[in-house]
Amino acid sequence: MTTQAVIDLSARVGKNVKLGNGVVVRANVIIEDNSIINDGVIIDYGAVVRSGTSIGKGTSIGANAIVGQAPSRARTSTLSADSDLPCLKVGENCQICAGAIVYAGTVLGSGCFIADSAQVREHCELGENVIVGNSAAIENNCIIGDRTKIQTGAYIVAGSVLEEDVFIAPMVTTTNDNFIGRTEERFKYRKGVTVRKGGRIAGNAVILPGVIIGQEALVAAGSVVTRDVPPFKVVMGVPAKVVRDVPSEQIIYRD
Repeated sequence: MTTQAVIDLSARVGKNVKLGNGVVVRANVIIEDNSIINDGVIIDYGAVVRSGTSIGKGTSIGANAIVGQAPSRARTSTLSADSDLPCLKVGENCQICAGAIVYAGTVLGSGCFIADSAQVREHCELGENVIVGNSAAIENNCIIGDRTKIQTGAYIVAGSVLEEDVFIAPMVTTTNDNFIGRTEERFKYRKGVTVRKGGRIAGNAVILPGVIIGQEALVAAGSVVTRDVPPFKVVMGVPAKVVRDVPSEQIIYRD
């Protein structure tokens, strides 16, 4: 098998860095200019580290992952170009798994886990020990608090805020456009969702633009949430309505 590695001369590579399986050091890895690869990092076959990316100690980058990717936009995109995007910063002891893409302009706290084929867009801030599940997507300009879990196939829309210890179940969909792509007026009102500390959203729920899920609130599976959810309440249905209090023994944040 023909293997290659391309490491720009301006890149800084620390001690005990392993490329591929640690034996074959020329393992189709690309490390672009001005990147910083700290001690003990493992970069698997086919991974690409884009220009200026900083990777913390002990982090692993899976096969065919791309870190520090610059965003691309369709010709018809309504998003403005970002001409001065900061470089990606990845904290210590993170795992970015096979085929994942993490964009420039984002910061990952220590201990983050980005699963296979997941995507984290530009201008996002992820706290410590955040989990992003298989094929989940976090769009641009999102803030994700410490220990939050976003499971398989969930979609976190641009401009959302998930605070600490939030749980997002598989296939949850969040939205930010009440006009569904029609009329220029929508740009004035476009807003992501907010989930306060300890909030939980069960599988296949849909959260409408600008909705706030209160602290420790619980959204039942399959619900469509059209208005703010009070703290410590369980909501369910289409549209979702309050049905009871969250059981006391499940609550982490009481104040």
